[in-house]
Amino acid sequence: MTSPADVPSLTPNQINALVVLMVEARRLTNGELRDLAGFTLTGKDNKRLLDLGLVETDRTSRPFAHELTDEGWRVMRHLHTAPPPKSGGSATRSLLTVLANLHRSLDRLRVSHGDFFTQTGEVTPAATAPLDVEALVRAAYRDLAKAPGAWVGLADVRDRLAGTDRASVDAALRAMAGREDVRVIPAANTKSLTPRDREAAVRIGNEDNHALAIGA
Repeated sequence: MTSPADVPSLTPNQINALVVLMVEARRLTNGELRDLAGFTLTGKDNKRLLDLGLVETDRTSRPFAHELTDEGWRVMRHLHTAPPPKSGGSATRSLLTVLANLHRSLDRLRVSHGDFFTQTGEVTPAATAPLDVEALVRAAYRDLAKAPGAWVGLADVRDRLAGTDRASVDAALRAMAGREDVRVIPAANTKSLTPRDREAAVRIGNEDNHALAIGA
């Protein structure tokens, strides 16, 4: 379980920016942020979120554009566990309450935050086109991992992707294993594996693999 210490201290403006980037689930320019929420992400707020690795900002053209990183998605999933900022009023507290209820609902549905906000129809676990499966695996990992690069059991990943064809998930994991930012490994101590862990393993080469890590 994520503790408040896993979530950085943020101002109300920084929280608002992250929430808008989450619910839009895409890159937003400062102009779009102004139109959607009435503010832009600049100055100290932008620098703080960049320093924390929560957003990426494209400064190659104006207006600047911002997007959540994997770490940004992780923090948004757990933001409600941190105490509200001292400078935040009732609006910030209300927003954190909404995030807490969203977290519980998506956990119950076994739908990731990323999947939820990119949905165009009813939010139910469903079969997905092969090209989308790697994105689903990455989204499930973001929700489960305490930090980029942390180990997550494939059994937990498969639970998140319960509506996705197993063969497609296996194919995505095998393809991802060749990427620089991904590690898929067998358990060091096979005696510690549960039947659930063994069932969730993906066969790569001549080994069953049980854990996934993505990122630094």
